[in-house]
Amino acid sequence: MSSGNGTDGDGQAPPAEQLALIRETVRRTAPRARPRTWRGAALAESLPVARVLVDKGLVHLDRYFDYAVPAAMDAEARPGVRVRVRFGAGERDGRREGGGLINGFIVERVAESDYPGTLAPLAQVLSPEPVLTPALLALCRAVADRYAGALADVVQLAVPPRMARAERTAPPPPAAPVPPPAAPEPGGWARYPEGPAFLTALREGGAPRAVWTALPGPRWPDELARALLTAAASGRGALAVVPDGRAAARVDAALAALHPGSDPLHVLLTADAGPEARYRRWLAVSRGRARVVVGTRAAMFAPVRDLGLVAVWDDGDQALRDEHAPRPHAREVLMLRAVHERAALLVGGHTRTVEGERLVDAGWARPLTADRATVRATAPLVRTVGDLDEVRDVAARTARLPSLAWQAARDALRLGPVLVQVPRRGYVPRLACERCREPARCTVCRGPLTSPGGARELTCGWCGAAAGEALPHWRCPTCGGARLRASVVGTDRTAEELGRAFQGVPVRVCGGDHVVPAVPDRPALVVSTPGAEPVADGPGYAAALLLDAWALLGRADLRAEEEALRRWLAASALVRPHTEGGTVVAVAEPTLRPVQALVRWNPEGHAARELAERAELGYPPVSRMAAVSGLPEAVAAFLSAARLPPDAEILGPVPLPRREPGQPRRTGDPPPGEAWERALVRVPPGSGAALAAALRTAQAARLSRREGPPVRILIDPTDLG
Repeated sequence: MSSGNGTDGDGQAPPAEQLALIRETVRRTAPRARPRTWRGAALAESLPVARVLVDKGLVHLDRYFDYAVPAAMDAEARPGVRVRVRFGAGERDGRREGGGLINGFIVERVAESDYPGTLAPLAQVLSPEPVLTPALLALCRAVADRYAGALADVVQLAVPPRMARAERTAPPPPAAPVPPPAAPEPGGWARYPEGPAFLTALREGGAPRAVWTALPGPRWPDELARALLTAAASGRGALAVVPDGRAAARVDAALAALHPGSDPLHVLLTADAGPEARYRRWLAVSRGRARVVVGTRAAMFAPVRDLGLVAVWDDGDQALRDEHAPRPHAREVLMLRAVHERAALLVGGHTRTVEGERLVDAGWARPLTADRATVRATAPLVRTVGDLDEVRDVAARTARLPSLAWQAARDALRLGPVLVQVPRRGYVPRLACERCREPARCTVCRGPLTSPGGARELTCGWCGAAAGEALPHWRCPTCGGARLRASVVGTDRTAEELGRAFQGVPVRVCGGDHVVPAVPDRPALVVSTPGAEPVADGPGYAAALLLDAWALLGRADLRAEEEALRRWLAASALVRPHTEGGTVVAVAEPTLRPVQALVRWNPEGHAARELAERAELGYPPVSRMAAVSGLPEAVAAFLSAARLPPDAEILGPVPLPRREPGQPRRTGDPPPGEAWERALVRVPPGSGAALAAALRTAQAARLSRREGPPVRILIDPTDLG
């Protein structure tokens, strides 16, 4: 029996009526906030058209698109803010509909649009923060033009992702200009004849340009910090880019020591801080609260106001080249900033790259070097162990260390830690035939056989297959030999052997994911890969052993010698001066040119000879070059359609090494299983901009017409092997 109010006997509504009530409740629920197209909404009275850079990193879409500004968004839709727009919408009955919602940036507001049809309105203003300033947009445009890339791709590198909480908690712009700090004393710059004059020009508001060859030792962070603060003392901003977070932390600590205070003048922009903290610091720079910036690669776009100095440390490090399209190099970006913003430039390092020597040779920058007497007084003693020495030395043939290196390590351990540089990580990364030195290959995929260490069986470095029972029957295909030897010994194997040779001495391994910033000033053996060497507290390492130097020199690459010398000098600079017992032993043939440059501590002479050879051969940086890679038919069609400058020269194409599935890949390598070719396009100085424009136009035409698979374009390739 039911009651009169439509419920059953127990007071509950029938199932059908319950469903109706649920549906009605859902209908009454407020809709979730989402971007709207503002159909029929009134437009802004002043400047109702917004030109938007959409987040589409395609060369053929590399232009601005016009959108209508609703009146409700008039106040927030300012140039530089992030917005959400409908892209690809069609026109129907006088309005724009459809398309997909994508992000973008308002570039400018104008009164009228050149587009003859109906404009789609802005869907949403994501943030009122003007992150894409006119100066930053101009820099991104210049970088995109230089590297034949899309402007949207460069903006993605320049502007970090938005973090709403960081925008709310970041300090607001200062009510009054931040007072400049006091100019520091020259400090270590007094060791360079032209160092004080460089600082004086910075302090007086000038824009000097210099290539700085830093003296060995731990003082370069303090010297770089003094240059940054000197530029800030003139009322301008300063920016320094370094290869890794450890170097950035050292410069940051030097700045804090020179300019202590509760309201710091500088910020540190590295990935180690996390996305939110990094974005908050980036906003402090954009809002004008921080005038000095130190950071890694991405900091090259930091929006420092009234820029007075840009500096890059160790510009030969490949970490300074971005891995994302269009792959700009920090040195080149900072050079563009120095020209466009009329700022000073400082390119520094313990070595001198060929690009730095080119700047000095052309007179665009001045050298900042110490005299030979100062260099000899601060450098360690460098000794070598060549092939003839190894033949005469029984220990060199049977042990990990030649007798000279072993004796130097034993003597140095009485004074402090000893650095051992090994070119590879792991145990035995590469094996070869003991008789003819032919590399040992996997029988499945022809990859290199490696030894994980201990009693574990051999494995393939590409496919991971284990040698298993096939090892006893392995035969060298060249000479028929059946015995294997280590062609390259890694850090783990080296640490194991050194631990047995030096009983009771601590052995630490640095490399890969295990990198420490510093080691204490007490006897220990520190085995490290190139670039991962920790700094030794106190006066520095007592000695450094550079093992398997031929592994760095033996790479089939144009920059093999330059890169090897850079790695050796970086490790040797951590060693105390020879007057305090510092010694470096390089296991390398002393007659080789980079080894002689290390012994004499003369990177400038090596760079000058390298530049002369590049000029004779027509290779960068004397010429401008672009690498075009892809499937053979795509490369051929692209080069035939591109309107290259008349003085352009095409080298190749040549096949690229084929990468099989499971084989390690680097950025820019072909997809697994595809056979790619690469052609080099070379032009003389002065035609680089025309070459980039021609390649960019050809790529845009190919993509818009969908003429086969795309090609990959890389301006100024560093790997020409």
